[in-house]
Amino acid sequence: ELSADDSERAFCTLANREDLNLEEGSVQYCLYQFTRNERLTETNRLLCDVCTQMHYGPKKNIKSEKKYVYTNARKQMLISLAPPVLTLHLKRFQQGGFNLRKVNRHIKFPEVIDLAPFCTAKCKNVAEGETKVLYSLYGVVEHSGTMRSGHYTAYAKMRNMNNSLSDLVLRGQSSQALETDPVKGQWFHISDTHVQAVSAAKVLNSQAYLLFYERLL
Repeated sequence: ELSADDSERAFCTLANREDLNLEEGSVQYCLYQFTRNERLTETNRLLCDVCTQMHYGPKKNIKSEKKYVYTNARKQMLISLAPPVLTLHLKRFQQGGFNLRKVNRHIKFPEVIDLAPFCTAKCKNVAEGETKVLYSLYGVVEHSGTMRSGHYTAYAKMRNMNNSLSDLVLRGQSSQALETDPVKGQWFHISDTHVQAVSAAKVLNSQAYLLFYERLL
């Protein structure tokens, strides 16, 4: 059962979402939109079991669907368990009638991202009082071409072992201190059998299709 306090905290996040300096066309903006607070009204109203029982008694006594009571509600999707590895899949197609076309717009993404504004205040594997949930980028998949044909390539970062991530995967908990510089390491571009060292700037300018982040905090 949920208490009144629980229902209010259900819409609270680890960090203030309104303090974000969002830029349209960025991964943070996408996450903000995906986790926004929505109002369910009119045809989207929620079936309320409590309201129905107050009006008509127990459900077993209700023989007509018309007797169910629907009410306005709020809905918000937040992260309740921060994953060791965060995979973001960007939708790179758009449907117009019977046709699909590829979306080539560049989406900005950072080397280090904080998920705290998108996590519920009671996120299960975040220490009490912690207001940051940091992730470091270590892999990108890029697609070039059209919806009918194209080529996949990848960017991968060679970096030191992340002991915090190991602790989180093996024991379900991580240390609270960053052991290494999260952006330190060498990026490589992989295309079939060809591998080439590249700069972080080239990676951040790529047309990302899949993003892979590992948890730091």
